[in-house]
Amino acid sequence: MKFFKSILITALLAGLSVTAYAAPTSQDLGSKWCKDVRIHFFAGGAEGDGFAGIVQAGAENAIRDTGADAEILYSEWQSDRMIQQLREAIGAGVDGIAMMGHPGEEAIMPLAQIANEEGILMMYQNVDVPAVRAKFGGGYVGANLATQGYLLGQEAIRRFDLKKGDKAVVMVPIGDYSRAQREDNVRIAFEEHGMEVVVLDGTPEYATDPNSAIPVISAALAANSDAKILVHTGGQMLGNAETFALAAGYGPNELLQIGFDTSPQVMSGFVNGFVHLTSDQQPFLQGYLPVLSLCQMKVMGLGALNQDTGAGFVTTENYESVMSLANAGLR
Repeated sequence: MKFFKSILITALLAGLSVTAYAAPTSQDLGSKWCKDVRIHFFAGGAEGDGFAGIVQAGAENAIRDTGADAEILYSEWQSDRMIQQLREAIGAGVDGIAMMGHPGEEAIMPLAQIANEEGILMMYQNVDVPAVRAKFGGGYVGANLATQGYLLGQEAIRRFDLKKGDKAVVMVPIGDYSRAQREDNVRIAFEEHGMEVVVLDGTPEYATDPNSAIPVISAALAANSDAKILVHTGGQMLGNAETFALAAGYGPNELLQIGFDTSPQVMSGFVNGFVHLTSDQQPFLQGYLPVLSLCQMKVMGLGALNQDTGAGFVTTENYESVMSLANAGLR
C-alpha cells in the first residue's frame, strides 16, 4: 500500500493523469445459473440403494442448487450397463457427463475420446480412471481406493490387535482391478502383517442384492471357522452384516466385520454388535461435486474439480456422532 501511494504522489507531482482503480463488484449468477446445461449423472447402483441413494441425494441437492438440467441414471452396479448408458448419453449430445469409473479404463477410453471430440465435458466419481483423464480431461471425486483399503487394513490390525497367523476372509471384486484395488489392499495390509487371508469374489452385483451372497459367505465361514474378521466390499454388504453373521451361526461381536461406507443399515449393525469398523468415503460429495464441477466448467470455463473424499473411520466408539446424518441418507 505504501508503495502504491508513493507512485500516486510521484505521478501527481509530475502532472501526469492518474486512473483510479475500483474494486470489482461481485456478480450474482442467480439461483438457476446452470439451467441451460444438460447433464447425465451416474449414481452407480439401483435407485435408493445403501450407497447409490446417498450419491443420488448429493446429486439432487446439487441439481437444486444450480438449476442444472440433469438426469440421474441407475445401473445396478453393472459395468456393461454403465457403458451402454454412457454411449447413449454421448449420443444424446448432452453438455456434461458424470460417470462412475467401474467399467475400467479400457472400456471407457474410446467413449471418452468420442465425448472429447464432441465437446462433452466429463467428470468421474467413486472409481478413478487416471489414464482416461490424463488423455481426455475430466476430474475425479472419490476416495483414493488403494490408499483407503490399505489404511483400513492397518486400522483393523491396530484396533483389534490382530496377530501374525490370524485368519481373515476378504471379499474382493476380482473381475476389475480398477474397482478391486480397495479391498485387495486390505488383503495386502493383512498379508504384510503375517495374517492368513482367504479371498472371496465380491462381485459388484452383490451390492444390488446382498442376500444373494449369503450362501457364499456362509460356506466360507464354515470352511474357515477360525476366521477372526470378515471384510466386505461396500456399504450395501456391510449393512447386511447382521444377516450374514446370523446365517452363519454367529451372534453379536462373535465375528469382526468391517468394510466401507455408512448408511442406516450400517448404523444398525454398529448398534447391534455386528459392524465394528468402516471407512467413510462421503458419497454425498461424490454426488454433489461432479454436478457442481460440470456446471462451473460449462458456464464459467473453470477447471475440473478433483477431490479425495476419504474421510477416515467410523468405529464402535464414534458411530453415534454420524448416526443422525446416516439415517437421513446423507452420510
